[in-house]
Amino acid sequence: MLKLSELKTNDLVLVNEDGTIREGRVVEVNHTDNKVLVDNGVQDFWYTKDALTGILINDTILMNKLGFEKQLEDGFVKYKKDAFRLVVKDNYDFSHIDMWYREDRRSFNTHLATHTLQNLFYDMTKIHLEPVGMEHE
Repeated sequence: MLKLSELKTNDLVLVNEDGTIREGRVVEVNHTDNKVLVDNGVQDFWYTKDALTGILINDTILMNKLGFEKQLEDGFVKYKKDAFRLVVKDNYDFSHIDMWYREDRRSFNTHLATHTLQNLFYDMTKIHLEPVGMEHE
């Protein structure tokens, strides 16, 4: 279950709609009613936090959804977006991540959700990490 305080506009999440799981994009967070407006690909709909889960980052999310470029190195993979770098070692093991932007370096030994990466990216760069194709919405 996600914390509403972790969600920001354009964060990617999974929604459970009566057993159907869909990927969605956060449109608005209403802290008063404890609900999140999500564009689920069909319509915008208000969900409680119980219906939301994070999307674990992987190669497809980084490349196709968030617009990173991939650089294969000996023993690790480096994902690049402008001056931001994210490195995974050991054959795409996303449970061990190093990331940096200029002098700000961080390491994680847990699998991160996409919305967490989006928030870390903003915290480090002061630029929103928008899903591809949604940069100007």
